[in-house]
Amino acid sequence: MGRSKETFSKKEVRTKKEKKRKDKEKARLARKENEKKSGLDDMIAYVDENGMITSTPPDPEKKMEIKLEDITIGIAKREEEEEPDPIRKGTVSYYNDSKGYGFIRDGETKESVFVHVNNVLEEITEGNLVSFEVEMGHKGPTAVNVKLHK
Repeated sequence: MGRSKETFSKKEVRTKKEKKRKDKEKARLARKENEKKSGLDDMIAYVDENGMITSTPPDPEKKMEIKLEDITIGIAKREEEEEPDPIRKGTVSYYNDSKGYGFIRDGETKESVFVHVNNVLEEITEGNLVSFEVEMGHKGPTAVNVKLHK
């Protein structure tokens, strides 16, 4: 018994599916024929002296010897710096006696350093030449052990 009850649209769908299956099979066979046998040599990539990836191996005459000790991983160690003199000199650029704070302009770095009345050993006013030490306070560098410079 054949396909007696098959309509035209069912027949069309069946032929389209069959044609698609045959096309897939043809494409698969064509790929298989054109496929070249890729080996390890096709997968290797080289890095040249500039760090660029290339497909050609490096020239052995350009080869450089690198000592193991010269290779550093991470950041370089900080060189020991000379500790600056802890006692600095500067001029009082602003001082409010009623509020109990002010600023000293450092003689070396020309930065303003905060000073509080609790860290003052002698009475100071604006324009005085003072000696002091710097410590880190809550909001930045703070002058401590402030006294008039002689």
